[in-house]
Amino acid sequence: MTDVTLFDRDPHYIPRVAAVHDMCGYGKCSLTAAIPILSAAGCDVCPVPTALFSAHTMYADYTFHDTTEILDGYLDAWRKENVELDGVYSGFLGSAEQVALIQRLYREYPGALRLVDPVMGDGGKMYPTYTEELCRAMGALADGADVLMPNLTEASILTGRDYPGQNLTDAEAEDWLDALLALGAKNAVLKGVDREDGTLRNFVASAETGAAAKVELVHEKLPYMIHGTGDAFASALCGAVMAGRPLGESARIAGEFVRHAMESTRNQPRFEERGVSFELNLGELTGLVK
Repeated sequence: MTDVTLFDRDPHYIPRVAAVHDMCGYGKCSLTAAIPILSAAGCDVCPVPTALFSAHTMYADYTFHDTTEILDGYLDAWRKENVELDGVYSGFLGSAEQVALIQRLYREYPGALRLVDPVMGDGGKMYPTYTEELCRAMGALADGADVLMPNLTEASILTGRDYPGQNLTDAEAEDWLDALLALGAKNAVLKGVDREDGTLRNFVASAETGAAAKVELVHEKLPYMIHGTGDAFASALCGAVMAGRPLGESARIAGEFVRHAMESTRNQPRFEERGVSFELNLGELTGLVK
């Protein structure tokens, strides 16, 4: 596979990216990851908050407020001010109706890259605020996505297949990548394959060359899990793409950034609850633009 470059970055230009995610007050995910990580990679981040949470949903107690009713007016104001966008990066949604808002951004900014992290669940289960209706609606964003980056739970929801667990052979990974590309994605990044050999694997494939020409990226697996690593990975990948790096290289950069951030997180109090602490590792992203 020829590693595809999706954004031709002028090193003096700061690209503008709409980050369509929820805002979580505590727990390091969604916009609280996307804004600093993309900013470190040299992007102007324009948040579109799909929901407001007091804390992420791994906590027993959290508040949730769906922002759907304010978002049409929010985007109307952008159009009146002639806001320009180079990318639309979407993640966690508060309702099925918000898919139409992202599609509106696609229509109004046809030249913007479509970067889709279909945040719906993990470990074979949907997140608590998600519904079957919302998951079906999320599938519409796969068609035409420049980058679609699901974990295996989300891949199973998008394709209508049974959740396969985390352990896939190379042939099985190719089959899943082909299924994702068949949804209309131009490129797919399948995250989190775990063969229980002390490593984690991510796979990258392009519709142009097919899954047989996939890129395999192997990272050391740490002996603990932390909430928010998927958001940090997707944000770092998007930042690297917008910095002008090829997609496969961007996925490698993102994987190593997350691993290093997890090592930093281990030194924090109540680290298993608080979410991935990436602040000490943002310097890895600030030098991407050349």
